[in-house]
Amino acid sequence: MTVRTGMSDRGGRGLCLAVWGLTRAVLLLCVFKVFTVPGPDVTSDVSVIYQGWYQVLRAGSYPLDDVTWQYPPAAALAVLSPDLLPFLEYASAFFVLVLLCDALVLGLLLYAGNRPATRDAGAWLWVVGVPLLGPTVYARYDLMVTAVAVAALLAGVRRPRVLGALAAFGTLLKVWPVLLLVGTARGRDTRRSWSAAAVTAAVLALAAAVVLPGAFAFLTFQRDRGLEIESLGALVFHVARQFGWEGRVELRYGSMEFAGPHVALVSTLALALSVLAFGWLLVWRLRARTFAVHTPADAAFTAVLLFTVTSRVISPQYMVWPLGVGAVCLVFRGSRMALPSVLVLVATAVTLLEFPLGFAHVVASDAEGVTLMAVRNGLLVAATLIAGRRLWRDTVPGARRGCAAPQLSRAARADTPASAP
Repeated sequence: MTVRTGMSDRGGRGLCLAVWGLTRAVLLLCVFKVFTVPGPDVTSDVSVIYQGWYQVLRAGSYPLDDVTWQYPPAAALAVLSPDLLPFLEYASAFFVLVLLCDALVLGLLLYAGNRPATRDAGAWLWVVGVPLLGPTVYARYDLMVTAVAVAALLAGVRRPRVLGALAAFGTLLKVWPVLLLVGTARGRDTRRSWSAAAVTAAVLALAAAVVLPGAFAFLTFQRDRGLEIESLGALVFHVARQFGWEGRVELRYGSMEFAGPHVALVSTLALALSVLAFGWLLVWRLRARTFAVHTPADAAFTAVLLFTVTSRVISPQYMVWPLGVGAVCLVFRGSRMALPSVLVLVATAVTLLEFPLGFAHVVASDAEGVTLMAVRNGLLVAATLIAGRRLWRDTVPGARRGCAAPQLSRAARADTPASAP
């Protein structure tokens, strides 16, 4: 039986690697324009915008005169990374580096699946989910950030300080990885991970400010952003346009945003929802008592979903964030995030239909565009609510009716690094 199981595992992993290789070959053919995907050219961000930033950074400054630069200082490393492959032109080198980060994530997930009470479901979610986003996923640096996040969560199972350091580095790449710290076990793990994150962030931020001027100019550009047409709040105006709303769609800060009556109000309400999401996470953190090995990943997954759905911007590449963190959740047999992860997977497929394939319909707010946005964002909202409810019930005493505290499965208890008193 053991031999058969081993052979079955090797066969399953071989299939996983084969599917990864086939789907990634298709993605590369798309970004290298051997195949042309209908809709806007998704590679222009790399060949035009990123490469323009690259020239400015090489000259010794952050892009202070470009309002589309809305990223923390370490994002410069992603933009400059094609220098690692000097024998390739800029865009080609960037695509190859994203492919390598994609392979790194798969390797980490498969390696983690060898531990006790783990499985390969996370690797399969990653293998299937990434190509569902289409060539956009290789034409943005978000997959690089997600690779850092996946490495942080998996390393944090045994090395909280590594989790903290990598989370800090990810935060200075694109802010959202700070959410990886929300679910660390109370006591020693939290002290070690949060202190490592604080020290790492301080050192890196200081280094960025000293090396190049304008390291924190992104804060002003990000503050001034409006309501992007793919966000949850934008659905209000997609529907309102059917009834004569006198607004318009404009290209601002590098994305298509609504402009017109009441847009500022809805944008403010979106910010208020983000504050409420933070408040819920704070209450959960204060009340949670049971921390299993999968809790940091489950909490990070829930937090990423909360701040994604309440954001004023839900660009297509944002979907790789919950996809990567959800893949880490599914590595652990004790995690109950399978259903919300599947919902994210379906939402990712719908995202490809709306961008780039159906983006003209979204911009026009016609029936097809409104339907696509309602379905995609509805799936994300459902995933968020389910993930939040399951996280609360699994970690907060008395959350389950008739139980004094959530009961862990035998597999989860067997690999639980910490449990709060």
